[in-house]
Amino acid sequence: MRSGNEPVTARSALRLRFWLSLWGLLWAALGTALFSLTDHPGWAAACGAIAVIATVDLAVVLHHIHQGPHYQPGPDIPPYEPPHR
Repeated sequence: MRSGNEPVTARSALRLRFWLSLWGLLWAALGTALFSLTDHPGWAAACGAIAVIATVDLAVVLHHIHQGPHYQPGPDIPPYEPPHR
């Protein structure tokens, strides 16, 4: 069902974002640890920065999941009109 205002009412697949963020966090943490142990501080810092970004994204996704079905797309949830201010 298309309403014509999809960019305004777009929602992301939060469960997919959750698992991808978790996967990225695990790999970044592993990379940080391994690069730190092998004396590659630049790569360790880069992986650490990615781990921080993945952690923030994971927190945002979990916050949106806990807010309920308003933020979770699905076949039984119709598009919603954004609040008008």
